[in-house]
Amino acid sequence: MEEISCAASYTAPGPYPEVRAAGKNQRYGQAILSNVGGNVSEMGAVARYLYGRFTQEGRPEVAECLSHLAIVEMHHLSIFSELARQLGEDPRLWSPFRGGRRYWTPEYLSYPRCLDQLLRYTIDEEKTTIQKYRQQTLWIKDENITANLRRIIADEEVHIEILTCLLESYCSHTSL
Repeated sequence: MEEISCAASYTAPGPYPEVRAAGKNQRYGQAILSNVGGNVSEMGAVARYLYGRFTQEGRPEVAECLSHLAIVEMHHLSIFSELARQLGEDPRLWSPFRGGRRYWTPEYLSYPRCLDQLLRYTIDEEKTTIQKYRQQTLWIKDENITANLRRIIADEEVHIEILTCLLESYCSHTSL
């Protein structure tokens, strides 16, 4: 099978903003902490991409692509963890839940092994993540935090393009 290239880059063009919160803020910190270890989070994205990489051993080019996407998500995880710390939160893999904390769990994920289902699931999760981060940019008033959110959204949009390309290239027999 000829190799299909779906990514010139796994990130959006341009630099990332400085990771610097204006000061401690519990409300912002809890929102950012949910991006670290909530049910819609960067930890979930890392785990999704790694699972996909591990289950696509018969498609080394797909597995490699998913590995690169996982690395970008780890960078996002690092950014949000640092912001949460600066905002006064403990950046564990957890998020606010009913007045307490709930640790991130792999139970948050689905585990489709079929490539087309895996790609569709991952595209849907990227879209949900973008929606969550866009909502956060509407009410968080710290410009550096919102700049980081917008930059990460741009990366997630690139990920959707890459995943869509993979879907069209490897799963063209299924209806898009």
